[in-house]
Amino acid sequence: MTALFLAILVLSLLLLAYYRIPLLISIAILAGLTFAFTELRHFYPIPGWFRWSFGITTASLAGFAIKPLRRLLISNRLFSIYRKVMPKLSTTEREALEAGTIWWDAELFSGKPRWRRLLRQPAPTLNEAEKAFIDGPLEELCLMLDDWEISDQLQDLPAPVWQFMRDNGFFSMIIPREYGGLEFSAQANSAVVMKLASANLTAAVTVMVPNSLGPGELLMHYGTQQQREYYLPRLASGEEIPCFALTSPLAGSDAGAMPDHGIVCKGEFEGQEVLGLKLSWDKRYITLAPVATLLGLAFRALDPDGLLGDKQDLGITCALIPVGTPGVEIGNRHMPVGAVFMNGPTRGEDVFIPMDWLIGGQQRIGQGWRMLMQSLAAGRAISLPSLGVAGGKMAAMMTGAYARIRTQFDVPIGYFGGVEEPLSRIGGRTYRMDSARMLTLVALDKGEKPGVLSAINKYALTEGCRHCILDAMDIHGGKGIIQGPNNYLARAYQSLPISITVEGANILTRSMIIFGQGVIRAHPCLLKEMTAVTGIANSKARRVFDNALFEHIGYTTSNLVRSLLLGLTGSRMTPAPVRGPHAGYYRLLTRFSAAFAFISDIVLLLLGGKFKFKEKLSGRLADALIHLYMASAMLKRFEDDGRPKGDLPLLTWGMQDSLYTIQQSLLGVLRNFPVPLLGRLVQLLVFPFGLPCKGPTDKTVKSVAKLLLDESESRDRLTSGIYISDKDDATGRVHKAFHLVLKAAPAERAIKNALKQTVNFVNYEGLVKRATESGVITEEQATIVRLAQRASARVIAVDEFPFTPPGIAAKSSGKETEESDPTAAPAEQPKAP
Repeated sequence: MTALFLAILVLSLLLLAYYRIPLLISIAILAGLTFAFTELRHFYPIPGWFRWSFGITTASLAGFAIKPLRRLLISNRLFSIYRKVMPKLSTTEREALEAGTIWWDAELFSGKPRWRRLLRQPAPTLNEAEKAFIDGPLEELCLMLDDWEISDQLQDLPAPVWQFMRDNGFFSMIIPREYGGLEFSAQANSAVVMKLASANLTAAVTVMVPNSLGPGELLMHYGTQQQREYYLPRLASGEEIPCFALTSPLAGSDAGAMPDHGIVCKGEFEGQEVLGLKLSWDKRYITLAPVATLLGLAFRALDPDGLLGDKQDLGITCALIPVGTPGVEIGNRHMPVGAVFMNGPTRGEDVFIPMDWLIGGQQRIGQGWRMLMQSLAAGRAISLPSLGVAGGKMAAMMTGAYARIRTQFDVPIGYFGGVEEPLSRIGGRTYRMDSARMLTLVALDKGEKPGVLSAINKYALTEGCRHCILDAMDIHGGKGIIQGPNNYLARAYQSLPISITVEGANILTRSMIIFGQGVIRAHPCLLKEMTAVTGIANSKARRVFDNALFEHIGYTTSNLVRSLLLGLTGSRMTPAPVRGPHAGYYRLLTRFSAAFAFISDIVLLLLGGKFKFKEKLSGRLADALIHLYMASAMLKRFEDDGRPKGDLPLLTWGMQDSLYTIQQSLLGVLRNFPVPLLGRLVQLLVFPFGLPCKGPTDKTVKSVAKLLLDESESRDRLTSGIYISDKDDATGRVHKAFHLVLKAAPAERAIKNALKQTVNFVNYEGLVKRATESGVITEEQATIVRLAQRASARVIAVDEFPFTPPGIAAKSSGKETEESDPTAAPAEQPKAP
């Protein structure tokens, strides 16, 4: 009986914490139970210690509810300690933290995500004008692009392509209609970039940059009315080609170290003396710089003579400078690996500009970093993630088709177990990447600027693309490593480091930004505590700190209890918002959300300000947060698509892989805990019966691979939105051969069963003739087999180039051979057949 009463006491407290019952209501419930048990003693022998335990617990909680008392005894003392240990944030760090908004990331940090709120979000959609643009001008532009010609011969977009993009508003997707722009949604912007990237990377980047972080975006949000009225129509028409210069040799990821500066001074402009700045800069890696007519520039504004006030270092500032301004230098061209989009350096020395060339005018001086971070919070979720998803979709489509077309040992290579594994990774990752892309775009179109989620998208979708392309190269084998017009993978493979590196290098994004910024922004209490202790230490700050501190204590306690109970019950204590084979995934994600939030709090409690320098721990926690978000996105997508049964293998692979990654990431944190013994104890609380997730099963792997090897609605949904060529080019030939091979399969099986030989593109003429004559197949089937084998041979073929060894031509003509000049151009440029 003692054990029973003890269990009742403990269970009551656990349930109050699990369900996060507010403090005053919890006190009332416990007081009621205390009274009830006191009265029941007349009818049942209830131990006195039990009634006293309830009473003491109730009184203790009541003490916490008296705010002046708890401030006097607890929070005021901790306030002074927090002020000493809290690390000071630089201006750029603070502005980065304050940029953007929080959205579903806050739910994941809560430990109790509200799934019905997620499922109520609108499904991705495009309006009629956006659909017409994608099916019309965008499709026409894709038809104009010859990847081999652009990348290897011209090393630039052809002049007609540049003009077509200007004439059809490709540089104006984000500009409002009142200024001549298309005013597309974030979803349409992403759809255009994704489809274009599947046709040619150089064209995609050329369109992407003016519609991302740059002059157009900054002008719309921060420009003066005069600046908007002058520049936005010119940008929309393509009359002005913009670039934005941020990176310098000394300031890459550490933008706060920017040496480029502008000194406030008076100077002559258009014959008059005006107040302005004298700029000096040295920037590199600036996309579109070689062809730009309008230079956006970030620099540090300095006022050594006090012309604007007492402050000398005014902070990072942004300006718009016509490239024709005296002193502006556009350097020679950079050549990015694997791509030929325009990129290069820009420099200037003592270039004078008037104050009204600052974006937003003089009143915006020193606000440049905030402006950039606010814009990046949205823009980073569109452009590079769209490139990443395009790479995944192309890898899925082309590799699945090639693995069905290509045979070895008389079997399509896609049927080999060793090939099924990378095929399933391509399919599962692409489904996951596209789900995260679409969910984040919905948030953007609702007006959110989710800085943490945009960093997750940038990192996870570019990394996902890298893995998809690497797996595709492995499956293609020799086909993928011989360059030429027939190779549709080489450029994607070579250019992988570009998206990994730009807009925040992925190493930095993972190890410092995603969790480091996310835990402060999305945590329900941490930012309130930091703001209170880093400001003026007055009574108001102490009250704010007190409220945040005790909210934090309740939050951590609840997540501890939720982690334990969900672990003990196999997540069965939490409801799922849906029914079906995928309902359990919601429960597991809720469990991992609580565990993630609890472990994060314990790590921060132990390390305090030192956590800023524990990048390996931060990276592992970032991995958990990334997959919590992408798993949420997959579940949302599955519902938006109407729960198609054919997509279950993709959802299952993605969820099994993400849940396993979350589990292993948290385990990595616990095994490297600042206090090892405490880490083992927390592991016991979070994983009381061992590790629940094992990763994708062989059955799931086979199902996903099979989906890529055949034509189906699921395969079409997975690869929707990319350019499908019907021309006689590298990708068009694969699409044609894939369709023919599937259509010819029944006839080829009949030939093999009857003649005991497998049809291939070497023996097919003889076998088809014998099979037709013996009545094994019809003439119509024979035609299909012939077409399929010829198409397969063209797909499997690789390019050859003419080559004459040095000196051979001269010797054959009887002439002496002079020592060749290694810098000289060859007499004849090799051409692909």
